[in-house]
Amino acid sequence: MLDVVIIGAGPYGLSMAAYFRGHGIPFRIFGRLMDSWSAHMPKGMFLKSDGFASNIYDPDGGFTLERFCADRGIGYSDTGRPVSLDTFVAYGLAFKERMVPELEDKVVVELDRLPNGFRLRLEDGEVVSSRRVVLAVGITHFEYVPDNLATLPPEFLSHSSRHRDLEVFRGRKVVVIGGGASALDLAGLLRDADADVQLVARRKTLKFHTKPSGKPRSWWQRIRNPQSGLGPGLRSRFFANAPMLFHYLPESLRLHIVKTHLGPSGGWFTRDKVVGRMPLLLGYTLEVAQVQGDKILLGLRSIEGSKCEILADHVIAATGYRVDTSRLKFLSASIQGRLEKTHGSPVLSSSFESSIPGLYFIGVAAANSFGPLMRFAFGAGFTARRVTKTIMASRLSEYASVTAPSVVTIAK
Repeated sequence: MLDVVIIGAGPYGLSMAAYFRGHGIPFRIFGRLMDSWSAHMPKGMFLKSDGFASNIYDPDGGFTLERFCADRGIGYSDTGRPVSLDTFVAYGLAFKERMVPELEDKVVVELDRLPNGFRLRLEDGEVVSSRRVVLAVGITHFEYVPDNLATLPPEFLSHSSRHRDLEVFRGRKVVVIGGGASALDLAGLLRDADADVQLVARRKTLKFHTKPSGKPRSWWQRIRNPQSGLGPGLRSRFFANAPMLFHYLPESLRLHIVKTHLGPSGGWFTRDKVVGRMPLLLGYTLEVAQVQGDKILLGLRSIEGSKCEILADHVIAATGYRVDTSRLKFLSASIQGRLEKTHGSPVLSSSFESSIPGLYFIGVAAANSFGPLMRFAFGAGFTARRVTKTIMASRLSEYASVTAPSVVTIAK
């Protein structure tokens, strides 16, 4: 039986594997390398996170994004220079080759419980047993589409995560619904691809990050508005640097913070790709969507109550993601039935362990337990350190219990 299996090969899964490897913990890791990034985000996109907050983590901290860019002659800056999607995916590949050569490009199709661990069945038919499993499944299982769109046929509707190459929309009329980074990135890139694109958002104004000035900040500015891996601000600094303290906040407060902090906004570099380049229907909510021949008709209502209609060839729901572990179809009924959840997310201990002993959730699925940090690659470092420490302690305890001499009492 294996000691640990990692499912998922994005920034969290790779960081976890690098830490296990560095600390001598035997493991196997399965998954498509950087799949959320390489297959579910559009070409030409840039990361919203700063360069210093876009690392994948190893115990020595030696193979950062900055180091990778220097080795490849790619322009890099900690802040003020956005990281391209292509650069980040290439960095993930290089990290894998250097730090996680064990990665197996296989998909786990079933995970079930055993009396002393777990049984995994892979897509090629191999069956593996392991004492512990770490789920680093990323976001693509959890795409969210509003109910009034969800029943539309796929030729008229898709989620933003389904689009890597936007050339298929050249010359077509496309409506993007949403006001966050995914919607703004996608709308701008669709316009670059010569699509006739229109953006619809519930908020009356679009929000973009402030472009860094490049000038040194005063000590007072640094105190009032400190930088962090989640962006500037005291609240973001706390959420980025104190995930353990966040874990011990009341559950209702944690859920509220995860839902509201860092609301929909685009990177500063996105503004010029959107504003002034396409019609923007801001302050509008979708009421009805129906197919009319080879078109899709959208009925919208503004905040003031006025109505309008849009006829389009295709609608893209850039409406984000909502964690719901019931959508992880490879989890057995036994696991689903025993897994304690809150609003679809697993309830986790301070070591990322779920209500099922030996089953860990990391990444976005851990956000309700450890905060908004878990929605970003920046959180992978803390996560890898914490889970590694926990599993090392557990292994030592198991070893001690096996090797401890038995005591025999002889009656007189």
